Amino acid sequence: MKLKLMITIFTCLLLWSVMLLSFSNIFKHQLLGATINVASKDFVKPRDKLLGGLLTADFDQDSCLSRYQSSLYRKPSPYNTSHYLVSKLRNYEMLHKRCGPGTDAYKKATENLGHDDDENYSRKSVGECKYIVWVAVYGLGNRILTLASVFLYALLTDRIILVDQRKDISDLFCEPFPGTSWLLPLDFPLMGQIDSFDREYSHCHGTMLRNHTINSTTIPSHLYLHLLHDYRDYDKRFFCENDQSLVDKVPWVVVKSNLYFIPSLWLNPSFQPELIKLFPQKDTVFYHLARYLFHPTNQVWGMVTRSYNAYLSRADELLGIQVRVFSRQTKYFQHVMNQIVACTQREKLLPEAAAQEESQVTNTTKPPKLKAVLVTSLNPEYSNNLKNMYWERPTSTGEIVKVYQPSGERFQQTDKKLHDQKALAEMYLLSLTDKLVTSACSTFGYVAQGLGGLKPWILYTPKKFKTPDPPCGRAVSMEPCFLTPPAHGCEAKKSINTAKIIPFVRHCEDLRHSGLKLVDDTNDEL
Repeated sequence: MKLKLMITIFTCLLLWSVMLLSFSNIFKHQLLGATINVASKDFVKPRDKLLGGLLTADFDQDSCLSRYQSSLYRKPSPYNTSHYLVSKLRNYEMLHKRCGPGTDAYKKATENLGHDDDENYSRKSVGECKYIVWVAVYGLGNRILTLASVFLYALLTDRIILVDQRKDISDLFCEPFPGTSWLLPLDFPLMGQIDSFDREYSHCHGTMLRNHTINSTTIPSHLYLHLLHDYRDYDKRFFCENDQSLVDKVPWVVVKSNLYFIPSLWLNPSFQPELIKLFPQKDTVFYHLARYLFHPTNQVWGMVTRSYNAYLSRADELLGIQVRVFSRQTKYFQHVMNQIVACTQREKLLPEAAAQEESQVTNTTKPPKLKAVLVTSLNPEYSNNLKNMYWERPTSTGEIVKVYQPSGERFQQTDKKLHDQKALAEMYLLSLTDKLVTSACSTFGYVAQGLGGLKPWILYTPKKFKTPDPPCGRAVSMEPCFLTPPAHGCEAKKSINTAKIIPFVRHCEDLRHSGLKLVDDTNDEL
């Protein structure tokens, strides 16, 4: 009896073990399958959320979703980040943490402001912490380009960048540096004065040079750099090597600019070796800096992702068209519409509409290719006309063209929170397209092409309300244009062609006789 009971118990245990083993194998198989599926997705769309080391992993992901999610919406970057740039950024982050707002170093540095009358001031040590304050002026595109320019200058000169937060900067971008802030505190001693800083301000760099009130022994507590489009030759000497040795001794520098002045930093012999190490591929400067600095806030990122998922994600190809008309009249212009159609069809970016007699339905088992067109403009008429053109007649290629415009605000409304948030979202959406058409001399377009690493087709500026011929041309570089660079060499007594000083600085395609831009000097096209 006992033997039968023991045999029964042993049999039950054996069956139970077999069942457990079977369940275990099934679970392992399912787990392995899930792993393979995830791996397959990663293989199809590799994701490098730190962008080749450009970004640090030291942030809370939920606080700024765009920082680590942007790689999900972009193709893998063909432009490598240099190890030297990565190292430089990590070192800068540590310096900013030691010197930024709230630190003893910052408190000590602000105490020295306004002590220029102290005869011993020029001999006081400022320690390792020197600062550059960026003041927000002009429109959003200008602000983004100048902020990138000022940050690069800060990297080159070991200064701490602090940004004017009185406008909507914190509603647009997340903090870029971990464990600290780049926002200039509202109790900054010069806060009540900086709006009035202009070319005639007594501490303006150009004015001090003109009046001979700055030299190696007379160093002010702060200096104002007037780098706006109306700057004088004295102001432009900021870019010269000899003048940089003076500026470097000033603990506080305040900047107002509406220019992407990075090309002129490359013309400075003292900066050039460092810049070449930071950016071996010279037309990637804004591309790398923008991906590091400019992460849309969760509210703006929501606008980007909702628009992308609803209107763009299912397309086989994305074309971005950015339309900016520089005119006091904000109305629709037919010659601009003609230019858009001429450019996109001439360059094979959009198919032509089929002739009316060819308009017929054809049966096919293969679904037609879907091309999504993202249009950004203050006027909705341009996108509406494109939409109607492809609605009324089929395309000659059989492709389906879907046109989408997120907003049509009619008027630029700088410093209105929602307007600027929409503008940033649209810049970002344009940067996610496969091909891009932009308007000449538009900082909005420059930001989009730089963020996306795209070489756009540029719509040339119309003259006398006529469509240019040719209507557009392909840019050789994705870098923004320095629209009004210095016309004089630092030691020259007359104007020189600064575009011929070094091989990787050229005149811009959309401003051929004055603007400067960086190009890759290894490019075969050059």
